[in-house]
Amino acid sequence: MNTRSLRSRLVAPALMVFGLLHAPAIAAAPAKEAPPAPAAPKPFKVPVRTEFKLDNGLEVSLLPYGDMPKVAIQLAIDTGNIHEKSNEVWLADLTGKLLVEGTTTRSAEQVAQTAAGLGGQLNVGTTPDQTFVGIEVLSESAPQAVSLIADVIQNPAFPPTEVERVKANLLRDVAIYRSQPQVLADELLAQSVYGDHPYGRLFPTEAMLKGYTREGVRAHYDANVGAARSRLYIVGRFDAASVEKAVREAFTGWKPGPARVQNPPTQQVAKSVQYLDRPGSVQSTVRVAVKALPPASPDYVQQEVMNTLLGGYFSSRITANIREKKGYSYSPYSEISVHVGDASWVQNADVTTAVTGESLKEVLKEVDTLRKTPPSADELREVQNYLAGVFLLQNSSRNGIINKLRFVDLHGLPDSYLRDYVQTVMSVTPEQVKQMATKTLTRESMTIVVVGDLKVVKPQLKVLPPPVR
Repeated sequence: MNTRSLRSRLVAPALMVFGLLHAPAIAAAPAKEAPPAPAAPKPFKVPVRTEFKLDNGLEVSLLPYGDMPKVAIQLAIDTGNIHEKSNEVWLADLTGKLLVEGTTTRSAEQVAQTAAGLGGQLNVGTTPDQTFVGIEVLSESAPQAVSLIADVIQNPAFPPTEVERVKANLLRDVAIYRSQPQVLADELLAQSVYGDHPYGRLFPTEAMLKGYTREGVRAHYDANVGAARSRLYIVGRFDAASVEKAVREAFTGWKPGPARVQNPPTQQVAKSVQYLDRPGSVQSTVRVAVKALPPASPDYVQQEVMNTLLGGYFSSRITANIREKKGYSYSPYSEISVHVGDASWVQNADVTTAVTGESLKEVLKEVDTLRKTPPSADELREVQNYLAGVFLLQNSSRNGIINKLRFVDLHGLPDSYLRDYVQTVMSVTPEQVKQMATKTLTRESMTIVVVGDLKVVKPQLKVLPPPVR
């Protein structure tokens, strides 16, 4: 910039202040135009997966995806807490965590170093219904990653020193969890709904966890882990021929193990209010739950739409009511909690102790309103657009697609469930949302859990309104 132009920029504003230079006339702002209507959500184009099955029962899915030279590999085994006995709570978790603590050919350090050398890190997880081992690596390392997962799952050493160390970590985890009112509320809810079914047992006792031995871990592994209960997912960019060759070489010799078995619970659906006292607590943690439709139901997606509208996203009715309008709660939300052959609708909230009863009244009021009156088309459309957008985001990564494939396979759904999901969401009508609420959100079958200061809270719950017929 030259000196003259710089001086003009500095002097002109001062001259205008003193009236020595007239400011140019300001043209009237053009009238604002309404923003264009959003385009209809695009359907999710499901990549086609190639599937084959080994003689031992292992199911394999290969799915090319994306342009980045990376691949995600995950082995999912249909065993978890669901296969624990009443005196074996978290034995599946202990077994899962020990898988990466050494094999008959590699120490724990060598397992970690091998994974790091491939550009990834082994991840192991245990859920009520599944155990999984996974890694994400560069495409060129896919065959070696397959072999590493095969070694970890087929040849665990369960070193005694590592058993004791991992047990100590789990004991610490239990202590931390039990200090959180949200976790205590979830535990009380699970016990109330599922009783002594494995889904009703969230945490082991200290004595139970301390009593687990290497022999007990090995027995649990032998009884529940094998090829016949397993699926291997490989998603990303990879050479299909070399990867399939690696899978067959690494997994053909794996024992079939036990066949898949299902143990669906019978929910206790009597209307009840459960309390856990936390004297002096300034907040109450509340749960409102009722039996819902499982994923295999043809109306499951309608149920997801209903849940999202009611309490499943930031603009939902319950959130707008008790968070935005009333200020009772910071982050309430509802969800469909699913297991194999089972599901529950659950409303979660942490509310100020003094307004616990009022908060529950507002939650139940929103439920009753939806049972009586369909939502408007505009409100429903916002929910549908949100669900469609979230679904596409969830399928925008390799591991995201694996998670969706696991969901479909675990619950026995066809691949068309993913292909048609957006279309199914967008076709739900206001009347169907109302009918779904009427069908599932029955007050006579609701379980309410409150964790808080009972001397303050309990009198508030005596005045809850009766259910709408």
